[in-house]
Amino acid sequence: MLHCDISATLQQQVRRAIECGVPLRIEGGNSKSFLGRETHGEILDVSAHRGIVEYDPRELVLTARSGTPLREVETALAEAGQMLAFEPPHFGDHATLGGTIACGLSGPRRPFCGSARDFVLGCKLINGKGEILRFGGQVIKNVAGYDVSRLMVGAYGTLGVLLEISLKVLPRPAASLTIVQECATAEAIGKMSRLLSQSMPVDGACYHAGHFYLRLSGSEQAVQHSYAHWGGEVMANPESFWHDLREHLLPFFGSGKPLYRVSVKPAIPPLEISGEWLLDWGGAQRWLLSDEPVASIRERVEGSGGHVTQFRGGDRDNDRFQQLAAPLLVLHQRLKSSFDPCRIFNPGRIYESL
Repeated sequence: MLHCDISATLQQQVRRAIECGVPLRIEGGNSKSFLGRETHGEILDVSAHRGIVEYDPRELVLTARSGTPLREVETALAEAGQMLAFEPPHFGDHATLGGTIACGLSGPRRPFCGSARDFVLGCKLINGKGEILRFGGQVIKNVAGYDVSRLMVGAYGTLGVLLEISLKVLPRPAASLTIVQECATAEAIGKMSRLLSQSMPVDGACYHAGHFYLRLSGSEQAVQHSYAHWGGEVMANPESFWHDLREHLLPFFGSGKPLYRVSVKPAIPPLEISGEWLLDWGGAQRWLLSDEPVASIRERVEGSGGHVTQFRGGDRDNDRFQQLAAPLLVLHQRLKSSFDPCRIFNPGRIYESL
């Protein structure tokens, strides 16, 4: 089937759902279906809408359809010596580009290179009126008014069905090494919180079980200079470690306890919450395995100026994301009404009222 026919078929299914008042559950590779609240509805399968539409390595821009496997995108970039700088997790062999952008997840490079949202240049989508719309473009400065394309990042498909995404890509670093140092949690937090103010080629920093891991990437000269400054043991197979961290394949993530994603400022001292911790993003993203009540965890994290997402485990009929302040909730509701007035796209995936 031609891709224009696939787009038309998806559009027709959306229009039928609008007419009948039937909610739609948008699916691609279904690798991230565990995220957020449980969503019910007729499946809208976008996995057949796949393929790279345009990619010129000289322009550092790639446009692909939403159902394109993430591995296919990354392979094409790697062949040209380039990469998705936000290092997105797959969480499964069938991850798609559309699901990656809809969930807005970024890997260990996020605090040093930018988030998924920072690299989205434009998108094409079906809105809740059954219209096919295009926003943004394929160049950095091509946005007038609201940057709607970036609004889709992290919306979990609640505002529309992504059809195409244009992304800025970056060259792969010429050299990279990872060093490991033994230290206490407070010392590691101090080291990581100072990284953003230092001119060093850092693109990964995490801490777990008494070990501080620092990834240095850039020119050979810059990497070696920074290594001389930091010292420590050079990791023999760093690619495997950072891959397993990003994909939640480290032994830490194999526990049956509920997994929480705690977002705080990097310099926040160790939080007094019982459980096992793993710190990523230079201390700004902290993974917590704990049997404590989620309300208690949220209360203490909020007291430190952060917020909590219940990532895995627990009751999916309850709120998984931190509750929004009333003014922010009103803005989210207005956006939902504008893009999806009949509330057919992934209803309740983020919040029950959306």
